[in-house]
Amino acid sequence: MDSDSVSKPALGRRPQLSEEVASVVRHRIMTAELLPGERVRLDETAAALGVSVTPVREALLTLRGEGMVAFAPHRGYTVADLTRTDVADLFWLQGEAAARIARRTCALVTPSEIDQLAWANANLRGAVMSGDAAAIVEAEFDFHRTHNHISGSGKLAWILQNATRYTPHQLYARDPEWAREALEAHEELINAYRAGDGEAAAGAVRRQFDDGAARLIGHLESTPIWD
Repeated sequence: MDSDSVSKPALGRRPQLSEEVASVVRHRIMTAELLPGERVRLDETAAALGVSVTPVREALLTLRGEGMVAFAPHRGYTVADLTRTDVADLFWLQGEAAARIARRTCALVTPSEIDQLAWANANLRGAVMSGDAAAIVEAEFDFHRTHNHISGSGKLAWILQNATRYTPHQLYARDPEWAREALEAHEELINAYRAGDGEAAAGAVRRQFDDGAARLIGHLESTPIWD
């Protein structure tokens, strides 16, 4: 799929616009809407997203630094390889960081904070019932933001947040089976906190990241990315 087929609502003109463009292109790479070796043309991507070339150029520089795209003279930017190992490693890293945070949280969480997590999960359940993908993404983010804040692990939570930028949230938000698994994993986590079981809490968060890895790899296997 070439970059001229990118279809996305026009993005607003905000200071972080290049970050938003990078997020869109990153998502398309992680879901194989853009395949390894395909060119990502600045002008066509800018036109498709309704922005100027400048934030697209800045976004591609960011993605080049992440190893998501490559640059060659006279050819421009092309999508870099994405292997099964890459996907597995990204989710392993997230799962390990989240498990460490969960163990710490178990030793610190208060009953009122557990109630906050239960409320956040109920909010996610409501978003799932509405079928609103954007609301599902926001509610899922809010649950994990609330959770990670409790542990006081600021730097580790920052690393985890940066790692999750490679997670194709919109892909999951449209998957009812993923939503059911996420809600159950959250319930398992909350119950572990109520029981004061740190290892069960770590297992609950790992469950969600393992599921995310399996679903993404399954999706990618249905595309030509590894043919």
